[in-house]
Amino acid sequence: MTEFSKLGLSPATLEAVAATGYTEATPIQDQAIPVALAGRDILGIAQTGTGKTAAFTLPMIDRLVSGRSKARMPRALVIEPTRELADQVAASFERYSKGQKLTWALLIGGVSFGDQEAKLDRGVDVLIATPGRLLDHFERGKLLLTGVQIMVVDEADRMLDMGFIPDIERIFKLTPAAKQTLFFSATMPPEITRLTKQFLNDPTRIEVARPATTAETIAQHIARVPVTDAAAKRLALRTLIGAASVRNGIVFCNRKSEVDIVAKSLRKHGFDASAIHGDLDQSQRMKTLDAFRKGELKLLVASDVAARGLDIPDVSHVFNYDVPHHADDYVHRIGRTGRAGRNGDAITLVTPADGRDLDKVIKLIGKAPEEVKLDVDWSQAKSDGRGPRERRRPERRGDRSYGRPPGETSVAPMEPAKPTPRAATVDDAPSAPVARRAPNDEARAHRERRERPSRDVEPRRAAPPRPHRDEERDDRRIVGFGADVPAFLARK
Repeated sequence: MTEFSKLGLSPATLEAVAATGYTEATPIQDQAIPVALAGRDILGIAQTGTGKTAAFTLPMIDRLVSGRSKARMPRALVIEPTRELADQVAASFERYSKGQKLTWALLIGGVSFGDQEAKLDRGVDVLIATPGRLLDHFERGKLLLTGVQIMVVDEADRMLDMGFIPDIERIFKLTPAAKQTLFFSATMPPEITRLTKQFLNDPTRIEVARPATTAETIAQHIARVPVTDAAAKRLALRTLIGAASVRNGIVFCNRKSEVDIVAKSLRKHGFDASAIHGDLDQSQRMKTLDAFRKGELKLLVASDVAARGLDIPDVSHVFNYDVPHHADDYVHRIGRTGRAGRNGDAITLVTPADGRDLDKVIKLIGKAPEEVKLDVDWSQAKSDGRGPRERRRPERRGDRSYGRPPGETSVAPMEPAKPTPRAATVDDAPSAPVARRAPNDEARAHRERRERPSRDVEPRRAAPPRPHRDEERDDRRIVGFGADVPAFLARK
């Protein structure tokens, strides 16, 4: 590894880096920082946890320190896919810019517009934002992007997964064409490649690892659950956590609804666990993350919102409660452990329904994780909270026994109804065999049946003719005026 002092950074920035305890640069930092200081565009491809944040934050600080900010016109823009990543970049910028007169603002959802607008009105050098909140401020007329000199798009493949690519294209068009663009991604799907060709100007491609590879410091395992049942999976998860020496760990689920159920199940069985996902309030999400970083929380149950780029340096275990539907997400999930040269363990629960997703993961990483045996009595798997596969249909109207154990009903079973006897009719008499008719005879018989009145219906009687309204009647008389009947009305 190369020392930071040999990368061309200013003394003030080197002093801030030394204060954090880092002395040697990672491969992505070693290759990206000199190119970024020269003002060239960068297309950086590196697996998660390789230090991409410092690779663009440090040269940005050195390039901005000589200028001056203007109200509502930031000089640098950093786009992140999630609130947590944006907050993490803001913390890194504050740490590395210590002692230098640079200002920054964080534009994310879940926070008051007023506080953010006040910072923009004072003027900021660096704007760190999620795409949606950034465009909200622009449409309110509180922000101009015509002064952006440096633009960073971080975790671009995650932007694609979250549907932010149209927003990113719009943001690019709102910024000047003559700017430096730093584009970082762990993988390069075709849509991301198209974006880089459209908006980057002769970028320097920096690839420190094969796309979507896992770190060698992570021991990968799978544990097979013989049944596709949520209660059995939670029992298997508790067994694995209890058997492993878990200092702290992250449990990943595919669905946000499953995150709450798994966290509740772990707490019910005595584990120190808490949930984090996109539906929680921003203050609650940050409070939970801070507790996990400080070691006050042992298990973090999360959706994929926590899989990308979160800087939690010392996570001992990652548990995949669900096999991810997208194989790339597996790489990012287990990348939360084994960081900065440390050893880590990743264990994935696999049910019979996960075969296809597991095959995609194995094909991507190029090897099959080692299988561990579960010593579990599956008959002890009891439901401790209804998950998506355990929900019962609501009791239907008129079906009082729905959902009860077999043989248990609320009312006695009804006997089959007996047929009602009816009087014999002429139609019941056996009929003689009928000779087959020719087509013309069949049509004639059909017309006769239509014209013949039914035997069971009495013919309708003709109604008496109604008199014309102008015809005279013998009993017709004028009423209603008493003795004051006008003479013209009394005439015949």
